[in-house]
Amino acid sequence: MPPVSLRAAACGLLCGGLPVAGAAGFIDDSTLKLQLRNVYFNENFRDEQGMSARAAATAKSERTEWAQGFLLDYQSGFTQGTLGLGVDALGLVGVKLDSGRGRSGTGLMPVHDDGRAADQFASAGVTAKARLGRTVVKHGSLLPKNPVLVYNDARLLPQTYQGTQLVSSDIDGLTLSAGHLDRFKQRDSTDSSGLYLDGYSGNESDDFSYAGAEYGLSKQLRLSYFHGQLEHFYRQDFAGIQHDLPWAGGVLSSDVRYFRSHDSGSAYAGRIDNHMLSGQVAYAHSGHTVGAGYQVLNGEAGLPYVSGASVYSFSNVGIGKFIEEEEKTWMASYAYNFAAAGVPGLTFMTRYLSGDNGRSGSAGLSEWERDVELAYVVQSGTFKGLGVKARNYVYRADYARGRDSNRLYLTYDIALW
Repeated sequence: MPPVSLRAAACGLLCGGLPVAGAAGFIDDSTLKLQLRNVYFNENFRDEQGMSARAAATAKSERTEWAQGFLLDYQSGFTQGTLGLGVDALGLVGVKLDSGRGRSGTGLMPVHDDGRAADQFASAGVTAKARLGRTVVKHGSLLPKNPVLVYNDARLLPQTYQGTQLVSSDIDGLTLSAGHLDRFKQRDSTDSSGLYLDGYSGNESDDFSYAGAEYGLSKQLRLSYFHGQLEHFYRQDFAGIQHDLPWAGGVLSSDVRYFRSHDSGSAYAGRIDNHMLSGQVAYAHSGHTVGAGYQVLNGEAGLPYVSGASVYSFSNVGIGKFIEEEEKTWMASYAYNFAAAGVPGLTFMTRYLSGDNGRSGSAGLSEWERDVELAYVVQSGTFKGLGVKARNYVYRADYARGRDSNRLYLTYDIALW
């Protein structure tokens, strides 16, 4: 363990105004972690369907980049007393290792006006926090993760938000959440802006607010409800139920999710009035997990979500999201944890999705995707925690360009204290 003086120095830098007499918990319960991410991303476009002849003539045939990311995450404890105070800090740095004007745009690095990727980019965020009982309020840089807003962390560096959030678990089994967010940075950008709908090309932006509850009726049954609103774009309600049933030596899990979305206020992105119901069942036994699901979206427009965010849907996969207007999607998956065969840390996953009956404007659409992933995390020794993950995605659609994508991730988490 590093000497206490190092932690004390961090305390002095990050929250000099906190009372020293109550700072023991602030220092002793603090953590500082460095995550290294090395990401290689290769994506080849297989056709020009859905594009005009002019666009097809100038479109890239591939996107290939390699980059190194550094994520420094400091989380303090809380000062002692009825009201505990603390502070968190997040530092993010991305460095280009290989790219080119004709191969940029993977989402790993920012892209300049001339089409070339930046050599490096960086951002930082600080979050003040307070705890009363089992209720924690945070203000500053946030990584929201709930059914109506999930920050995107699928590339080199995560998408970050600015605002205030509250999480309370004072009642056993019940977790209450609420938040208000007014700024965000995309995963490949240092620019902060107001929030807007994904796919929106106008100039307006606004704030996002949400509130919700998650309740465990038992260890096997969990319920959730959330409401979110991106002012002047859309409002959305979510209800979910999850159940685990021990069966035949394994566990049968079911997960049902329902979204109801409407346009809001000035409706900057146009009319939205739809609902999406999706369900998935999975059976896990002896390291094997087999899953199947079905999803249907009815009404006007596709499922709305904040630009660049992930969607809390089984269909938010490697490339596609399968949430277009009137789209119906079925899914099948298989995963194996090699710990059952005596190789802990090694996992395999594959899945297939097919969506049809969708609509983009007046045109019909269909799409499918097949994903494969193999991952290994070193379990012991000098390189314990070193992770290697290889992903292969194949995507085809009759309204968008087909893509074959290969991605390699090397990650290493270092606990500095």
